[in-house]
Amino acid sequence: MLSFLPPAPSDMMDTLKSKFRQRRKALGYTQTELSERSGVSLGSLKRFERSGQISLESLLKLAFVLDCLGDFSSLCEVEEERFGSIVEVLESGK
Repeated sequence: MLSFLPPAPSDMMDTLKSKFRQRRKALGYTQTELSERSGVSLGSLKRFERSGQISLESLLKLAFVLDCLGDFSSLCEVEEERFGSIVEVLESGK
């Protein structure tokens, strides 16, 4: 994949499932423990770690227990105005 292209949804799913599994293990939780603490079924958790498939609600529950729910707050933020050149910056008076 070319590095200047944004990741495809399947690539992002792979990244998320890996990061969540690593976080779970770093905190010392088994899949069963995380399932019980989060209220996400063990089957859903196993499917997520295997395929990346999970409901948004379940993903957020896992993130809460893994203490990374705050990471979702920056999703889809409206970016500040971007300038194409230094001339545009100077002309804007900012």
